[in-house]
Amino acid sequence: MHAIAVEQNHLRWRAQPAPEGPAAGEVRLRVAWAGVNRADLMQRAGHYPPPPGDSDILGLEVSGTVVEAGPGVDSLRPGERVCALLAGGGYAEEVVVDARQILPLPQGFGLRDAAALPEVFATAWLNLFMEGQLAAGERVLLHAGASGVGTAAIQLCRAFGHPCFVTAGSDDKLVACRELGADGVFNRHQGSFVTAVKQWGGADMILDPVGAAYLADNQQVLNAEGRLVLIGLMGGRCAELDMGRMLMKRQRLIGSTLRARPPAAKGAILDALLAHVWPRLASGEIRPLIDRSWPIDEAEAAHAHIERDANIGKVLLAVSGEG
Repeated sequence: MHAIAVEQNHLRWRAQPAPEGPAAGEVRLRVAWAGVNRADLMQRAGHYPPPPGDSDILGLEVSGTVVEAGPGVDSLRPGERVCALLAGGGYAEEVVVDARQILPLPQGFGLRDAAALPEVFATAWLNLFMEGQLAAGERVLLHAGASGVGTAAIQLCRAFGHPCFVTAGSDDKLVACRELGADGVFNRHQGSFVTAVKQWGGADMILDPVGAAYLADNQQVLNAEGRLVLIGLMGGRCAELDMGRMLMKRQRLIGSTLRARPPAAKGAILDALLAHVWPRLASGEIRPLIDRSWPIDEAEAAHAHIERDANIGKVLLAVSGEG
């Protein structure tokens, strides 16, 4: 098969060995589209290696067609069109993945739109509702609201009755966030978000991919019993934690990653998406926001687009380009 190789920090589309398998419980997919995530850029830079035993090819989500099901897989048949959450291997013509990490396409969806779903909606659901344990009516602060995860999280907050306040890096991004359902917005280039979020009512939960640079301000706007769920380190990994504030307000700081979780845990997250989110995708209440797509052999341009923070929503790579 062909797949993307990282060679001296350049992305090359070239012949590579096809993945072995499928073993028991696994499925081989022919990839149509691959989603691009900031984690791919981190791995390319040497900062986010794949879990031991998983493919070192970039790519954490795909859509495609079942080619072969391994022993014990009765729910998927060759020819079925699906999307999948991966630990790696998506920038390729074929991938082998545990069947628990595969979902059917939502009703009415083609392969292109479906490729924008698995990673961002799994991340948003996991951290809002499983790690963040949102209760009815609780308020959410979302940083990087115009990212793939951010645009998914805004819509989940709206659909499940959670007011959300969003920070992002441009007025165009804030307009897009408002259109998706954000109740309050703040341009991060205007300084600290503390006053604006406090005037809005503070946050019961914060979803934060920034890390160190936002820790102090996050603590200031987090309400009593509030949860800060850290999902990234774009703003650094080391900062001073005000443990007095944490103690007196009974705040909780939760670190969360998705990639290294075992297939059973990922399967539980995807089961929740199938039950609670897929019907809303089928009805049009929720939709993936796709910014742009590139052919797979132009993956470097797609990475540069994300590196510039130019995207509003998901960036995709066309592998076979099936619709």
